[in-house]
Amino acid sequence: MSDIETPADELKREEEAAATADHTANEDVTEQAEPATDESAEQPELPEGANLLQMLIEAQKEAQANEEGWQRARAEFSNYKKRIERERAELFQRAALDTLQALLPVIDDFDRAFESVPETLADDPWIDGVAMIQRKFANVLERYQVEAIDPTGAPFDPNLHQAIGAEASDDVESGCVIETLQKGYRAGDTVLRLALVKVAS
Repeated sequence: MSDIETPADELKREEEAAATADHTANEDVTEQAEPATDESAEQPELPEGANLLQMLIEAQKEAQANEEGWQRARAEFSNYKKRIERERAELFQRAALDTLQALLPVIDDFDRAFESVPETLADDPWIDGVAMIQRKFANVLERYQVEAIDPTGAPFDPNLHQAIGAEASDDVESGCVIETLQKGYRAGDTVLRLALVKVAS
């Protein structure tokens, strides 16, 4: 009697078989899904040595850029200092030349004054005092390498002389200075004033 399967037993057996099949199917799905989940979660990573090498390369590039910028700034500052020093020297020289040019009319007055001194006053102490002042002016000019330009008898040079007249001469060759009407002056290569001259035609 116990071996006879009743409809209730058959129904129970079918339910157990269905439950077993569902459990097995769920396990298979889970096993298949888990590897996919693990693969999607993994991110590619560079080896540690490669990361350090990349960081070193970037640091070297940055250091090189900083060094080039520093060298460029240093060169610009050096050029700026040189330019300022040059401009300062040129300004000082220009101011000195302007001062010397302003003194030239005073020297001219001294020269004219001594040319017109009467012989009776030649030995007067007052004249000696004025002559001393004139020598002091001459010493100042000499200190700044100022030289007089007195070209009488020399060939005319438009860079140093200004012709204000021409006339025939038996004593001076044509194109040469007959007479210096006013001396010129120069400081080194810089002409402070052209000499006013007459030229032989």
